[in-house]
Amino acid sequence: MNQRQRRTGFLSLVDAGERFVARILTMITGVVIAAALIQLILLLGNKLLLGTGANWLGDDLIKVLGDLLTVLIALEVLQNITSYLRRHVVQIELVLVTALTAVARKVIVLPSGAEDKPQLLFGLGIATLSLAAAYWLVRRAIPQTRNHANAKRAREFPDQDPFSPHDEVDAAEDGDGRQR
Repeated sequence: MNQRQRRTGFLSLVDAGERFVARILTMITGVVIAAALIQLILLLGNKLLLGTGANWLGDDLIKVLGDLLTVLIALEVLQNITSYLRRHVVQIELVLVTALTAVARKVIVLPSGAEDKPQLLFGLGIATLSLAAAYWLVRRAIPQTRNHANAKRAREFPDQDPFSPHDEVDAAEDGDGRQR
């Protein structure tokens, strides 16, 4: 067995391990999303059936919004994982949107008295500005035609196994990225 065959065998093993871990992460994320969604539905149902109108204007509304944003963040994390599995590329734009949503959730659910913590508020402001600037730079750097091509490609292959190691584009390339 020559060195190239050993390297290919090792890379196949790494790729299989990566797919296995990603499947487990996807299942765990699915369970987290289901549990958070059930909790949100129960909380909302309880507030609608038993709560008074005055409760909706205070901490209860913030809790419901926090729970809703938690479910949204979990869905975005699941989308990050499945996007990586489909393309074998970390989509920085998607990661930045997820991070922005998480920071926005943190700002929304800040407890009363947080205004007495200027370092926390300053840190959240810097994080928000940094993530927004990074998102703007990424959006500016990526040509719009490529964004449309990615969206079109995602719609063209809706039934593709998200856990397959390579899609048709990857299969048409050599290991060093050249077309066959």
